[in-house]
Amino acid sequence: MKHTNSSKGFTLVEIMIVVVIIGLLAAMAIPAFQKVRTASQDKSVTNNMRQLGAAADQFFLENGTNQVNIASLVGSSYYVKALSTVANEAYPTDFTQGTPVIVSGIAGLRTLTYLQ
Repeated sequence: MKHTNSSKGFTLVEIMIVVVIIGLLAAMAIPAFQKVRTASQDKSVTNNMRQLGAAADQFFLENGTNQVNIASLVGSSYYVKALSTVANEAYPTDFTQGTPVIVSGIAGLRTLTYLQ
């Protein structure tokens, strides 16, 4: 009587090797993803700052003033239709002609400055 073992599944070692390879790939991909995410957030915030700066400049020209509150710039009938935050950043409430726009608290860590 001949007894043969049929092995159609994976061994524990093969499964562990696959898990280790997936872990290594994830360890390499996560920092790259974080870097791209940070760059994307910064670009979005910079674009918002550019729009606010341009809106403030337009307000200064039209009203002959050198200071404006953000409430006079953002809204459906104002210069910037909507201002959406991307990383819980804090935009300034007042803008003065000739001063940079400084946004802090981007993802709780970073601060960006936009020179008008």
